Amino acid sequence: MKSDASPTARALLALELVQASPGITADRLADKLGVSERAARRYVGILREAGIPIESARGPHGGFRVGRGLRLPPLMFDATEALALVMAVLDGHHDAGDPTDPVGSALGKIVRALPEPVAAQAESVRRTTAPAPDRAAARPDPANTTTLVQACADHRRVRLDYRTQAGSQWVVDVDPWAVVVRHGRWYLLCRTHPAQAVRTYRIDRVRTVEPLDDTFTPPTDLDPVTVLEENLAAGWEYEVDVVVDAPVDDVARWLPRSVGRLAPVDAATTRLVASTSNPVWYAGQLAALPVPYRIVKCPELQRASRALGQRLLAAAGDPPP
Repeated sequence: MKSDASPTARALLALELVQASPGITADRLADKLGVSERAARRYVGILREAGIPIESARGPHGGFRVGRGLRLPPLMFDATEALALVMAVLDGHHDAGDPTDPVGSALGKIVRALPEPVAAQAESVRRTTAPAPDRAAARPDPANTTTLVQACADHRRVRLDYRTQAGSQWVVDVDPWAVVVRHGRWYLLCRTHPAQAVRTYRIDRVRTVEPLDDTFTPPTDLDPVTVLEENLAAGWEYEVDVVVDAPVDDVARWLPRSVGRLAPVDAATTRLVASTSNPVWYAGQLAALPVPYRIVKCPELQRASRALGQRLLAAAGDPPP
């Protein structure tokens, strides 16, 4: 910490350190603050004068810790813990009992500050509850997500190292417009450079994020969710062109917007244009259509659909063609 930091700043940092390491000794606290042991004790005294219950115990296992009370003291979360808590609320989290996980670390601070009877119940639930994981959910790295959220807020360009489910990997510079949580997954809605194309990237597949010096101006009146769903099926490895034997309004009810763009061919026929990195998954989406359709473009999707059809025939007891 900077030597010219104010006493208030040092006292708040002392509170954060005590919360993060219950039982921290005066000499360790002093070392973390970059001050003498006497000064560290003085900052603990400032916290006590502010009404924050800092307890201390003597002996080899003694040290400072935040006491319990009817009112929660100020809780000091770092950026990763704070965003991880938000992510946990939005999509459910399954590592809340792990103290090394950001969510587990943040929840531990809250539990340690609760009155003892309440804390005991909360800790029991935290450690014994067996969550049912959402297999469709994909939780990204909180640090990468923090960087992207901050870049969106600062309107700062970033460089992504990205890897698709199929194993393709590339590096791309983007203007990050918004982070959107949709269908249990976290997406980055952005514009790429130099192509100037609107793209959506799954944040759990972002390997690294590097903030750049360039800034940008996002589109006015941006509706992130609508734009995201319109572009989820754009920019992937395999181009898809499908003709569906049904009016466009009917097809729009059967397929989510994230599958691709629909356009009427005539009153009774619809064209679906998209791209995908996973032809097997896309074949399953098309198989849900209750009407005939033809894959005009994408040999990979044709092969995946043929394999799916053979599995379905075999499941029904019919011999494969």
